[in-house]
Amino acid sequence: MTEPAVAPVLSVIVPCYNERPNVAPMIAKLHAALAGIAWEAIYVDDDSPDGTAAEVRRIAQTDARVRCLRRVGRRGLASAVIEGALSSSAAFVAVIDGDMQHDETRLPEMLAALQAGDYDLAVASRHVEGGDNTGLANRWRHMLSDGGIALSQIFLPVKLTDPMSGFFMLPRPLFEELAHGLNGQGFKILLDLVLSAPAPLRVREVPATFRERVAGESKLDLLVMIQFGGLLLDKICGGLLPLRFISFGLVGAVGVLVHLSVLAGLRQGTGLSFEIEQTIATVVAMIFNFKLNNSITYRDQRLRGPRLWRGLVLFIAVCGVGAVANIGIANVLYETHTNWTAAGAIGAIIGVVWNYAVSATLVWRAR
Repeated sequence: MTEPAVAPVLSVIVPCYNERPNVAPMIAKLHAALAGIAWEAIYVDDDSPDGTAAEVRRIAQTDARVRCLRRVGRRGLASAVIEGALSSSAAFVAVIDGDMQHDETRLPEMLAALQAGDYDLAVASRHVEGGDNTGLANRWRHMLSDGGIALSQIFLPVKLTDPMSGFFMLPRPLFEELAHGLNGQGFKILLDLVLSAPAPLRVREVPATFRERVAGESKLDLLVMIQFGGLLLDKICGGLLPLRFISFGLVGAVGVLVHLSVLAGLRQGTGLSFEIEQTIATVVAMIFNFKLNNSITYRDQRLRGPRLWRGLVLFIAVCGVGAVANIGIANVLYETHTNWTAAGAIGAIIGVVWNYAVSATLVWRAR
């Protein structure tokens, strides 16, 4: 009679996108680091075009500790982590990037700290004594990371030197408890977990080295940081405003500035009527809003290729209704001697409200 397999004590959740070259080396390092520990690796792949999922499954054919969740039609690190962790039956779940920049040798120490029962959350930190952050690609990425840390620490209920860390561990039952309050969007989930806890978590920070990337491309960029700021604002508001609404509103605010800038340039440089100038400024702002929302607000549903152009055409066509109201109201206000800046801004705001109302259901609708 075949003996039953030993249930894993630890599930290592690896959210990934285009990390095929790193899969086999990463699993080999987990084997070495977790010798003597019952573990499994759950790769959550967002339908990587480079064949990441196929590589994980190739290894899984000979290693029962490895499995793959392939997601089609949705993207985002936070939601990938949530799905991976909720698929686990282990006592503890760890989250680690699939790019091999995190120091997997810290996993046993993190697990031991949690098993002792003195802590709720173990975080591999680059900013405690013994930690190292030199693996960030350049000065710009250092500035982004440091800025996000400084901002989030203002609102954290616990001492946490590295809230931007993507390498942490907690008991699975605790994760399941906190999962109901998670935003699930963006690329930084640790802050979401800490701020979603009803009471301050007992945190153990373990020093860790952030290695240089060997293969693939870093996912940290300005857009990730904008989403991080939106997540922080969402938590400050107590979840009353959806993160997408906040993001769309911020994009819309920038779009209003673009609109007014274009309008100001036209007022100074052309002899066109205000109605025509307002029309041109509206179209420019509309295209700007579409591109920025596609990159930030709907990053996890980003339109590409033919869908991008279809989305842009649909966005312009549907939002044309809002634009008619925008231009008409702004023109009426201007003709009644309202300052052109105020008239243009009011018209633009009406367009922003309409754009938000139609975007989710018609432009960036689920596949």
